[in-house]
Amino acid sequence: MHLRKLTSWCDKWDVLVAFIAVFHIYMAPYTKVEESFNTQAMHDFLYHRHHLEKYDHFDFPGVVPRTFLGALVIALVSAPVVFFLQFLHLPKLYALYTVRLVLGATVLGSLSALRTQVRKQFGNEVSAAFAIITAVQFHLLFYLSRPLPNVFALALVNLAFASWLSGRPLNTLRYLVFTAVVFRCDVILLLAPVGLTLLWLGSVTLWGAFRCCAITAILSIAVTFTLDSVMWQQWIWPEFQVLWFNSVLNRSSEWGVSPPLWYFTSALPRAMLAAMPLSLAGLFLEKRVVQYVLPVLSFIMVYSKLPHKELRFILFAVPMLNVSAASAVARIHNNRWKPMWTLAYGTCFILLVLSAGASVIMSAASYSNYPGGHALQLLHNKDLSSSPKTVHIDVLPAMTGVSRFLERGSPWSYSKKEGLLKGDMIDGNFTYLLNAQSKVAGYHSLAAIPGYAGLRLQKSILSPIRLVMAPQVYIHGQHNCDIVDPLRWPSCQTNPP
Repeated sequence: MHLRKLTSWCDKWDVLVAFIAVFHIYMAPYTKVEESFNTQAMHDFLYHRHHLEKYDHFDFPGVVPRTFLGALVIALVSAPVVFFLQFLHLPKLYALYTVRLVLGATVLGSLSALRTQVRKQFGNEVSAAFAIITAVQFHLLFYLSRPLPNVFALALVNLAFASWLSGRPLNTLRYLVFTAVVFRCDVILLLAPVGLTLLWLGSVTLWGAFRCCAITAILSIAVTFTLDSVMWQQWIWPEFQVLWFNSVLNRSSEWGVSPPLWYFTSALPRAMLAAMPLSLAGLFLEKRVVQYVLPVLSFIMVYSKLPHKELRFILFAVPMLNVSAASAVARIHNNRWKPMWTLAYGTCFILLVLSAGASVIMSAASYSNYPGGHALQLLHNKDLSSSPKTVHIDVLPAMTGVSRFLERGSPWSYSKKEGLLKGDMIDGNFTYLLNAQSKVAGYHSLAAIPGYAGLRLQKSILSPIRLVMAPQVYIHGQHNCDIVDPLRWPSCQTNPP
């Protein structure tokens, strides 16, 4: 189909992008440890409301404090639906779907706003190509509904670039400053090259930019300081503490160190797939994108100096790099019948197809990365009795899917106390254990929940790559396997006392 005919389908392409994002939510509703703060905060806003003493962050505050603002906004928007779910007495898992759908819709809306400005500045064909490229990528659509500080920042940075494309540079600065002050202090590293570019191009004056940033920073600090001081029960500006922890104390390296060029050699190729080489081509084929892409590349280069690196730290750089890739796709498509361009057109098509295939494989692997959530859901579905029961959740299941949204009311109760010894398991008189140990003295292994363990090549044309699964989370129970219904626990094994 001619790309020009696709321009009238741009909104339909947005629907496709949204469908893929929603499918990710449906297939992998659970959240991991790095998402736990905002996940638990949204749960507590919805279910505990003004009863701060019941909030999860007092028991599990995390390494550094985070702002409650993003969680509060998503919870407020989700509240009517969640109240209706409570009225129907549905499990809280449906509330988790709700808050993730609301967050996903927020980020998708910001992507749509960015694409709208791309269409106005670069044309309908670049806009359509932008939607196609986004649809065949995995990480951006998988993460955009996950309650990470980086995802809240992603929505705001998208709006910042949409403002820049629409000719509103001061709004660009306001979005970036607010994001840096409230959600991700590292956005300062993006604000600096963007601000310098705006000054170089004469889009803003030095005094106008300073005044805009200063006023926005003061108001943003006031918002986060007021809300978070109430929520944390102490005077606090969370992102300042994050900045101090990561940059001044340089303690983020305690979570691992990556090579200086890791973002360019590993993170971006995985996140962007075909768009990685195409974005570089776009810098040469469409000069108008250079002013927008160079600040993003500068941000990534400066950020690469920090030893601890994760893909999610630079996730909000991907959409603008996709704009550059989309401009290359549109230019190649428009010249596909000319000599020297035919090969480029075929290569471009193959790269996009390979991206779609790689995204399918990464999706399947990621769906298997939440054995803790699957284990707790399995336990709830297997034990439907009305007798009181207590579940102790160890570190691994808590890190791989378990959250308060999965908990149920009476007769269930839960423990996440850390550092328990083997004797403490028996003394605690827990009905069930969820942990990473295949055997626990005094308990019987009821089920082993597999998780993603790698990829393996196999001799098959239809499916040359196979997912490798291995038991990662185990369910243990006090009940003897001899009296357990084998249809309920087919893998039940009697352990020695």
